[in-house]
Amino acid sequence: MHIRAPAIVCASRPHGETAVIARLLTADHGLVAGYVAGGRGRELRPVLIPGNLVEAELRARSESQLPFARLELLQSRGPWLGEPLQAAAITWVTALTATALPERQPYPALHAALGALLEAICVAPSARGWATALLAYEVLLLRELGYGSEAGQPEAGDWPETLRLFDRLGRELERYPLADRRADVMGARVMLRERLARIEGD
Repeated sequence: MHIRAPAIVCASRPHGETAVIARLLTADHGLVAGYVAGGRGRELRPVLIPGNLVEAELRARSESQLPFARLELLQSRGPWLGEPLQAAAITWVTALTATALPERQPYPALHAALGALLEAICVAPSARGWATALLAYEVLLLRELGYGSEAGQPEAGDWPETLRLFDRLGRELERYPLADRRADVMGARVMLRERLARIEGD
């Protein structure tokens, strides 16, 4: 197995004393887990921020073996970690992706949509500029996984309807792709919802 492709970092967890297991979303190979030696060190820790775009090289002797991953940073989301609303949104969408998608099944539409959503979260002047894109990503994920969703899109500028749709989609995500793992992941969505509610009257 040898993969070299741009990837979005969706999750990383410590492994042993210095390594990390990273979950990376690629366009052609889907979600791939890789062993990153030294991933907890000073040099690689900023590369493994969820939401970062990296050039990933993964190698394994067989398809069943956890591949070794080498990552090169292409675009960092680090500057937005200090912004509570953007940080909450990035944390949620990457955690959702890492948890809901099966490994090594390509979802090119989701890869493209997630990349565009992350860019919107970072460049839009306020959440009003990316909240509907986030909802559209959640709907797309549900549909790509075969659950479907009847949720529509709120009218431009209708913030209360945006929040109502946010709540409705949250219930669908809990019931379907996150049914067995919702406690850990949905906490990130609850935090995002609380922060979005604060701008309701802006």
